[in-house]
Amino acid sequence: MLDLLDALRTVVGPEHVVTDPDVVASHTVDWTTRFRGTTPAVVRPAATAEVAAVLRVCDERRTPVVPQGGNTGLVGGSVPLHGEIVLDLRRLDELEPVDSRRGQVTAYAGVTLARLQAHAAAAGWQYGVDLAARDTATVGGMIATNAGGVHVLRYGSTRRQVVGIEAVLADGRVIQRLDGLEKDNTGYDLAGLFCGSEGTLAVITAARLRLVPRPEFVVVALCAFDDIDAALDAVGELRRGLDSAQAIELFFQKGLDLVCDRLGLTRPFARRHSAYVLVEAAANSDPTEVLARSVERLGGVADSAVATDAPTARALWRYREAHTEAINLEGAPHKLDVTLPADHLAEFILEVEDRVATVAPDASVWLFGHAGDGNIHVNVTGVAPDDERVTEVVLRFVASLHGSISAEHGIGAAKRAYVGLVRSSAEIAVYRAIKCALDPYGTLNPHVLLSEAPSTPR
Repeated sequence: MLDLLDALRTVVGPEHVVTDPDVVASHTVDWTTRFRGTTPAVVRPAATAEVAAVLRVCDERRTPVVPQGGNTGLVGGSVPLHGEIVLDLRRLDELEPVDSRRGQVTAYAGVTLARLQAHAAAAGWQYGVDLAARDTATVGGMIATNAGGVHVLRYGSTRRQVVGIEAVLADGRVIQRLDGLEKDNTGYDLAGLFCGSEGTLAVITAARLRLVPRPEFVVVALCAFDDIDAALDAVGELRRGLDSAQAIELFFQKGLDLVCDRLGLTRPFARRHSAYVLVEAAANSDPTEVLARSVERLGGVADSAVATDAPTARALWRYREAHTEAINLEGAPHKLDVTLPADHLAEFILEVEDRVATVAPDASVWLFGHAGDGNIHVNVTGVAPDDERVTEVVLRFVASLHGSISAEHGIGAAKRAYVGLVRSSAEIAVYRAIKCALDPYGTLNPHVLLSEAPSTPR
């Protein structure tokens, strides 16, 4: 190990091979605090060439590496659970000028989402992905997990924004394709392959990203419902009838109570309701009247509030985005990020708490999510971090309804034993073959995504 650390110090400089336990500590625990590990060192390269040299050193010595950005992951995919070297990519923070002719920008792995958004906005553009962890989530990590967020309904997840990539393979070879060509069918789509691979196939160092036109007007409405089916019907109506919709979110009274009580927020309505749908409309002409008419046409709306200015809009969004923060104050949660087909969404919402109660009767279940694309975040508190019974019962329920066990957070360590519930043995064999071809020694994040032994397919 001393020889390894000396070799790494030669590559990045002694001050960027960090072994101080107090500094290293924040790199060995995930945001939920559920997943904790250890590492002999955190290595902080400043350029792609340094990343390549670090990986060559580790690959030659058969030393596994966990790439890490803002460490905002929620499934244990970016922490060294088995004593791996941590490769901290935040020093790769170059952000090139916006290409206004093509609506593109090249961003390096350590650039935060908030900085990318501000950079695009200054040039009159918008980046199509947004999520609550914007101040700490980084470009590299978002690509590695194919992050989704609140605007998937309109712009798609991160993979849809990536038009070029620079990445380093396990043995230090660099693949660079940052031309940003909208049409290029030359061979396999390596950018698409690396996006969502959770650092298991290559370390992403930079990307060419597609930008979208920045709307002049953004309006937000919060609608309250006394019936969950009415709320879900409203989601469908808004998707069909409001072409300016760029986000449709869903949460429930139980979660709203937690957010308001824990964070001291004033409740949005005088009366309690079963479910809440938050819709954001954006256009170059003011969509306020169109949104108001769309809300009026919805059945079952018990109350509503509309925000036409930024401060009020942020206040309405706070009720939804603060769920993660408030839930974490209840203790380390089991976070199960899933997608359900539209015709099974109500069944899942109404039954999942009872399913959890069969294995953990004292647990609390908190639901919220991106209703516009069927993504529900199941958060369970009051259960020991290593108790897998909750994970299994929820994910098996999802699989039985033909949903996805990972909508946008990735598989990580939390769900790797359950991939076989929703992927066939043939698909998993292909995954393993790709991993072996690109990383034969298992240097890159070897303990995430693929299980040691595939689960029984549904």
